[in-house]
Amino acid sequence: MAFSRYFLVTLISAFVVGGFAQLTPTFYNETCPNVTSIVRGVIEGALQTDPRITASLLRLHFHDCFVIGCDGSLLLDNTATIESEKEAGGNNNSVRGFEVVDDIKTALENACPGTVSCADILAIAAEESVNLSSGPSWTVRLGRRDSLIANRTLANENLPSPFLTLDQLKANFLKQGLNTTDLVALSGGHTFGRAQCRFFSTRLYDFNSTGSPDPSLNTTLLQTLRQICPQGGNDSAVTNLDQSTPDVFDKKYFSNLLLENGVLQTDQELYSTSGADTAPIVDAYSANQTAFFNSFVVSMIKMGNIGVLTATQGEIRSNCRKVNGDISRLSSGGLVAEY
Repeated sequence: MAFSRYFLVTLISAFVVGGFAQLTPTFYNETCPNVTSIVRGVIEGALQTDPRITASLLRLHFHDCFVIGCDGSLLLDNTATIESEKEAGGNNNSVRGFEVVDDIKTALENACPGTVSCADILAIAAEESVNLSSGPSWTVRLGRRDSLIANRTLANENLPSPFLTLDQLKANFLKQGLNTTDLVALSGGHTFGRAQCRFFSTRLYDFNSTGSPDPSLNTTLLQTLRQICPQGGNDSAVTNLDQSTPDVFDKKYFSNLLLENGVLQTDQELYSTSGADTAPIVDAYSANQTAFFNSFVVSMIKMGNIGVLTATQGEIRSNCRKVNGDISRLSSGGLVAEY
């Protein structure tokens, strides 16, 4: 079901706090009126050869916001003075889509030089990616500026591991100002995309050092995943996070959890943890896709406000991989990513 871009304006207003009040959907109306269509066009082109790119772009926004805020710091490459977040444990050889972001930036610089921030590109790309995958649309509030720094240490600390317990996961999100409903709704982003064996293989053979598979993993899915991820096999091999509709943004992620078909431990924990207050939310979203979409939109806008730079803070990078004026950029090591 597609939603109007202005469908949730009144709902959104309930979350206007701090820097969020400084963001506005009309920020580029005069300076770059076609910004959204330009971003969408580049993503549509990338989809022709990479059906996974929409999930990857959504994940870039998430992994950017969870470190020092939604400021494009994730996009910075290594330099003599910057330790790139791309090489943090939760990102290295995992996050992908940087070349598409480069293409979007190039298109926007050609249309509106020095105007659209890389942080806003990630926010718009996330919304367009979800919508292009049959998910909801929403009004993206804009006006973020780009950081002059990255923080690999915080990336290692703040990005949620796929091996967390539910309590640890809730604490991780709460640290970012996101509540339990936000956690469940945003986890629904795993309704498309891929995961590498290294992020779930312990569930298949030696869960919590028991010598047995995770008891909350459906036995049929267990056999499927063991074929993809044999012991001693390629840890970088990938499988669909949603085995039923892998490239469609829908409620199947939640339906899968009811059947113990969550691929990642942190996904299945939302439903299989005894007494979990997240289980009723999973039930609700599994039964009602509109309820999931509405909650996802609100939580995405809320997440997109984390630690934003506005006004004269930061800068508008001309190249998303480096701060302006930096001529000493080093190679990021040719990251090979899967998601």
